[in-house]
Amino acid sequence: MPTAKVTKRSVDALRASDRDTYLWDTELAGFGLKMTPAGGRTYLVQYRIGGRKGRTRRVTIGKHGALTPDQARQEARRVLGQVASGHDPAEERTKAREDLTVSELCDLYLAEGCATKKASTLATDKGRIERHIKPLLGRRKTAELSRADIERFMQDVANGKTAADIKTGKRGRAIVEGGKGTAARTVGLLGGILTFAVERGLRADNPARGIKRYRLPPRERFLSAKELATLGEILAKAEADFHAANARAQRGERRKSGRKGKSDPVSGENPYAIAALRLLMLTGCRKSEVLSLRWEWVDFERAILRLPDSKTGAKVVPLGAPALELLNGLERVENNPHVFPSATGEGHFVGLPKVWRKVRDTAGLSDVRLHDLRHSFASVGAAGGDSLYVIGKLLGHADSATTQRYAHLHDDPLRAAADRIAGQISAAMNGSIGEVVELPKRGA
Repeated sequence: MPTAKVTKRSVDALRASDRDTYLWDTELAGFGLKMTPAGGRTYLVQYRIGGRKGRTRRVTIGKHGALTPDQARQEARRVLGQVASGHDPAEERTKAREDLTVSELCDLYLAEGCATKKASTLATDKGRIERHIKPLLGRRKTAELSRADIERFMQDVANGKTAADIKTGKRGRAIVEGGKGTAARTVGLLGGILTFAVERGLRADNPARGIKRYRLPPRERFLSAKELATLGEILAKAEADFHAANARAQRGERRKSGRKGKSDPVSGENPYAIAALRLLMLTGCRKSEVLSLRWEWVDFERAILRLPDSKTGAKVVPLGAPALELLNGLERVENNPHVFPSATGEGHFVGLPKVWRKVRDTAGLSDVRLHDLRHSFASVGAAGGDSLYVIGKLLGHADSATTQRYAHLHDDPLRAAADRIAGQISAAMNGSIGEVVELPKRGA
């Protein structure tokens, strides 16, 4: 068996054979790395229980790549320290693995398996774990979880078994719904959690692998020109009502009482919320990108937004003239760096979904999600003949396949061309052909 100090260079130099290959460290006795015939590399530590003639045990530390050689060496020292204190880490891990519940596994995953996830994704994961996974599977032993358990779990979530209306604060509510979409996405998360369990040696396999999840058509809700006009009217009225109320307040006037009846739910909304909705519609940005926008990221000279981070990493967002005019007209709040500031403190505005629900309901568009404003931006570009490459760049798509959903909207310019060509042919067949222009010959 090869021996050398376990470093990135010595590990990368290993070559796979037809059987497992071990590299044992020359600096720390018992620390090493196993390489499988398939090329997998795993750090481990080997020790004896009961003296020289005692039983040899091995403990898996982690995969190469997920851990550096130095991190693995540090963990190996910790394990060997437990052995020196009279413990048997392998036996203790086996017992812990057998006793670990799904709820405990989820907590471990959130604490140690989400280092590369963005805060927004992590918040969504926590919600699915607390609202769906823990209520249905939390008390089950991780080691005993079967494929049938996960298939049943998916059906239960789809059928609304975890649906609830939960009070989250003095005025907050969390309405938990089931459905096939929620079930499919939650099973996907559970599969990732179980993959983490396999990597940590908490399970030998992943029972969620290969499970056929519900196939859901992509949600493609695009606003029509008429719907956009309706939204524009409502947003303009909300802005006007706010400024009128402000003017009355400055003059010390009270609002005149009108006739009894239900008032406009959008009237007098925060102007920054209205402006944020407008910017979503004019740029195709994501909600998080607009709400977290800082003035230092707005380049008025080049008409772009320089976002240091987004769902797909840092990106530059081109600004059309209306978007630039909107930003240029916003008032800056002292000691708050955000373009859309909160009412108090230095944070940004956070109540946009609530405002949007009021706006869309007033417009009779209750089926339109906030994210559909992004789809609508792309659909207008596609229908106008812009290439999918250009649309993908505007939206900041990392994968061209994501932009492909708008491909069918290119039918409009193609149909116009088909109408023109067919019309000319029809006119010729009916004897209504215009003047024939002879094309110049080549070389003439």
